[in-house]
Amino acid sequence: MGHTAMPWAVIIGMPGAGKTRVGREAASILHVGFTDADIQFEHDMGMKIPEFFEQYGEAEFRRAESELVCDLLSSLDGELLSLGGGAPMTERIQQELLRYIERGGRVIYLQADPKEAMERARRGGNRPMLAGDADERWKGLFKQRHPVFSALANAHIRTHGSTPQMAARKLADMISEKDVHIEGSGIEPYEVFIGDGAINHLSQVLGEEPVRVALIHTQPVQRHSDKARALLRQAGYQVTDIVIPDAEAGKTIAVAGGVWDRLGDAGFTRSDAIVGLGGGAATDVAGFVAATWMRGIRYVNCPTSLLAMVDASTGGKTGINTALGKNLVGSFYTPAGVLADMRSLSTLPNDIFVEGLGEVAKSGFIMDEKILDLLEDHAQALREYNAESLESEEFKAIVAELIERTVRVKAYHVSSDLKEAGLREFLNYGHTLGHAIEQLEHFRWRHGNAVAVGCVFAAELSYILGYIDRDLVDYHRSLLSSLGLPISWNNGSWEDVLALMHRDKKARGNALRFVILYDIGHPVHLDNPPVEAVEEAFRSIQQ
Repeated sequence: MGHTAMPWAVIIGMPGAGKTRVGREAASILHVGFTDADIQFEHDMGMKIPEFFEQYGEAEFRRAESELVCDLLSSLDGELLSLGGGAPMTERIQQELLRYIERGGRVIYLQADPKEAMERARRGGNRPMLAGDADERWKGLFKQRHPVFSALANAHIRTHGSTPQMAARKLADMISEKDVHIEGSGIEPYEVFIGDGAINHLSQVLGEEPVRVALIHTQPVQRHSDKARALLRQAGYQVTDIVIPDAEAGKTIAVAGGVWDRLGDAGFTRSDAIVGLGGGAATDVAGFVAATWMRGIRYVNCPTSLLAMVDASTGGKTGINTALGKNLVGSFYTPAGVLADMRSLSTLPNDIFVEGLGEVAKSGFIMDEKILDLLEDHAQALREYNAESLESEEFKAIVAELIERTVRVKAYHVSSDLKEAGLREFLNYGHTLGHAIEQLEHFRWRHGNAVAVGCVFAAELSYILGYIDRDLVDYHRSLLSSLGLPISWNNGSWEDVLALMHRDKKARGNALRFVILYDIGHPVHLDNPPVEAVEEAFRSIQQ
């Protein structure tokens, strides 16, 4: 496939929103070119827009403008393009923008505070559409254009109270971020945004219907929940702040019950919403509460750990634990969006970052070999991760690519099989033993670490049964340990492990069921293998 020229992003917005100033500044942060369609128009026509209006009228201006914009959309390559305030109202331009979005383009609606925008529009002059009582005309245009711009754009930025430099940084972050689209049968389509400042999509993803938003988070992520709360309040939502216990201690029926009580007291209705912010356990509980309150209300996940970004927050599994096991109570319920803001990784301790690599590696083993190459090439930097690591643009780009690829693996399996009848089960590679370890360790072992040992166990089982050769088992061991992940576990009896494996959610009736490999990228289901082989594989991960 040849490369098709297209702008990196297109900026739309009301007169006075700062499209030119902020766009130019963002282009300089990103080291790319910037084109303003209005300036280009005046250059091509050899006259100012008000003059053109006066001589030829608005209809002719809109015709000539749409010629120019359509030409720019297919000829600019990798630049930022800002459009005149009324351009997206022209049907031909709308169609071209939708085509541009289909090709992977980003149309960003820059929303300024109306007072600020009117003030700037008045100062700027040169705006024939605002002739007469400029403020009244602006309000009238806003009423017409806002719904169209909101529906057309696939990214929204609010610049209320920001300096042009702050707004430009927001814009640059949004343009550089990665975006994985998730759709499939039985799934309302949604986006996973990955990048610095991804949390800025919060009000866009929640939409205008909710009045109340419950922000469910844990104590350790206070700094990130403060940011989310400020964004929600700025956007006009009434925020109910709910702190739940950290990690698996938060995933209980008692905690969920407490949250239901808070929602009831605050008068939450079916049209209100929930934001889950924190690690995988927090997003699991928030999703479970959202799925069960009034039989399902809108929710958004803001994962703050690597594990939650690549695993728990995407895919629509929600759940809580019971005394008998992990995630035995839950539902399949997809979020309205997932905002994986990479800035939140900078507060993660090393061991919690490394744990997340267990799920990343698993996704490499079952589908995407490029993940394994990236892990292998950057093992030392990943293993030695600390708060300063993300200051390196190169390191940040590697982590972003790992997250994006892992989310794509998950999206592929989930979109074909939301309810886990077949394909989705492949995501459980390493999980049958992993969940047993977590249970027997009373959740003192982190999920990603338990999955790493579980992957070695599954590889050993694949080898014992003749599916793979010894080299691939050794590769599991060497890659996972080079990342600082455990590859052995020696704290439970075979009888206990076997009993828990029988209770695993993936078991069918009394039959044991595993996911094993017959090559990298080729997982298979294994029903009821000889119990001696399973025991032999288990012995091989004991030191």
